[in-house]
This record gives sequence, C-alpha cells and structure tokens, in this order.
Amino acid sequence: MTAPAPLAELQGVCCDLGDGLVLRDVDLAIPARTFTGIVGPSGAGKTTLLRTLLGSVRPTAGRAVRRPRLRVGYVPQVEAVDWTFPVTVAEVLTMARPARRGRPWSDAGERRAVADLLDRLGLGGLAGRHLRALSGGQQQRVFLARALLGHPDLLLLDEPTSGVDVRTRHELLHLLGELHSAGHTIVLSTHDLNGVATHLPRLVALNGSVVAAGAPAAVLVPEVLEATYGAPFEVLVHAGLRLVVDAPHTPRAPHRHRHAADGGPDAVPGP
Repeated sequence: MTAPAPLAELQGVCCDLGDGLVLRDVDLAIPARTFTGIVGPSGAGKTTLLRTLLGSVRPTAGRAVRRPRLRVGYVPQVEAVDWTFPVTVAEVLTMARPARRGRPWSDAGERRAVADLLDRLGLGGLAGRHLRALSGGQQQRVFLARALLGHPDLLLLDEPTSGVDVRTRHELLHLLGELHSAGHTIVLSTHDLNGVATHLPRLVALNGSVVAAGAPAAVLVPEVLEATYGAPFEVLVHAGLRLVVDAPHTPRAPHRHRHAADGGPDAVPGP
C-alpha cells in the first residue's frame, strides 16, 4: 500500500534572509496526524523553518510543497506581539476569521464559535479582557484559539512554552496532546529539551540543516546533541523519559611554569 502524501514537505530547501543562509539543504516531511518538535540552538533556523512550512518565507533553493488547499494555523512567539495595541481577546480571534465582502463585523454564529472555542481552551469569561491583562499562559491560549478558529489541517507553533512557568507549560502540552489525539497535525519549535522535547513523539534536531529526526530515543543522544548544539551533553533515562544534562567539565592539565630564560617560575604560561 502506498503511503499517503505528507501534508507539507521541504525538499532540499535553502533559505537566505539577506544575511547568509539560515537553512541549508533541509529535507523534512510532515505526515498527517503527527506531532513533531523542532529543537536546536538560537539562530538554528527553527522560526524560518516554520514560516517556510507556513508559506510566508519562500526558499532560495529547493521546494516547499503543501497539499492543495491545506489550511495552516500559526502561533508566533509572544515576543513578536505588540502588547500595546488596544485589543480584546474576542477581537484577536474575530480578526482571524475569513473576510466577507460587505460585512466586516462578525455575526451571531461567529461570536458563538469564538465563545465555544474560548471555553474549550479554558478562557471562558475572558472575551472582553484586554490581551495585555492576561497571564503568559492565557496569552498563548488566545493565539492558539486564533489559529484553531480557521479549522487548520496543520498547526505550527513557535516556542509556545517560552516564558511560562512549569505548571503553565504542563497545561499547554496537555492541551496540545489532546488536540493531537483529536486528529490535529502539530509542529512546534522549542528550546526546552527536558520540559517539552522529551514528551513529544517525534523530534527534529536542527542547526541550519537537519542533524537527525525520529523518536526522542534516536534524537536525544549525546552525539546528535553535540552535533546540534556544539557542546557535550549527557543523557540520563528516568521513568522512561530522557533527561539531557550538561556533560561534566573536565579541567585541562595545569601548565608547567618555566624560567624566563629557559622557562623559570616568572615565565607566563603558554596558551
């Protein structure tokens, strides 16, 4: 039986945003009903990869292929949001609805859909609240609700747990797990190897190019992590989960001081 075509796929993709290549020869397929985490250091190209899947960044080389009429929802990093803009929770969501000629306002059915979605995400009663008055976790849920309002086939989230506390991170991951179980295809980026990445079924290690992809047991290993982050790591396994820790520092052997003429005690140690 032939496997179904992925919802989206990057084929030999290179991206140059004006200051050199950000992505180099990236091959990545996103099958339907999968839950994928993109991990890597700052500047690795995680946001660019998501935006290429979204279609807002065009590859310099290679191809980004999406299933025809694919609906994609995108949740940006909270740092990209203008928190001074005077907008309520309900307005954030209704601005994301499809434009309808001659009727710029929402109707009763759309307002009911917004209310139902807010209730589903634990935001009931907050429709009239100003966005900047919410907690970090509530803000993330609002933008998740905005993305879900369009009934996306593919949901992309850029660092959704950045800047939230442990409890909020757990709640967001639980919510995303429920969405995945309900049939959503999800791709998220994260810098949190232990709090997020170990809980995801599929990981992609990225640093400009794809270093490794697969289950956490195949990606969260010392050799892949060192190739991705450029630093040594150790990986411990506890209760079935992998725990990534910095490798212990091994001090260099002390330099032997020499006399100045031929290396005496006043000599400056070499590099």
